[in-house]
Amino acid sequence: MLELDQQDIKILELLQEDASRSSGEIAEKLNISQSPCWRRINRLHEAGLIKKTVSLLNREAIGMDLVAFTTINLSQAGRNNMERFEEAVAKLDEVVECYTMTGAWDYMLKVVVKDIRHYEIFVRNQLLVEVPNIGEIHSHMAVTEIKNVTQLPLRNQL
Repeated sequence: MLELDQQDIKILELLQEDASRSSGEIAEKLNISQSPCWRRINRLHEAGLIKKTVSLLNREAIGMDLVAFTTINLSQAGRNNMERFEEAVAKLDEVVECYTMTGAWDYMLKVVVKDIRHYEIFVRNQLLVEVPNIGEIHSHMAVTEIKNVTQLPLRNQL
């Protein structure tokens, strides 16, 4: 792992807040010159700490009002069954996150769709049709979003 100093951490924090900032803007906030700042950002990219730069969309403004957390148990355990399940889930656009779980469930999916009717269509016509080996499925609808951030808590962890 790349050894990070306080300037690297600050650069990462600034990029997490707004990745459209130029190296010049970041350098100004750090009170350093642009060239060393650009080199640091480039080093962070090359080391794999910055995976990619994206635009975060406002799902509600787009009309995607439903967030569902879908818990799934497979009908049969085994490496091949897990791999086939994971490959199929990775192809579903509505699934924005997927995790293997400890405890009562094998997997948890975060699904984003327009509304409850679209969620039902997604489950019936895609999830249960295109994804193999689903034994049990439970849906948990988010009612109120309290916190949803993409920034990692760097200062508390590094």
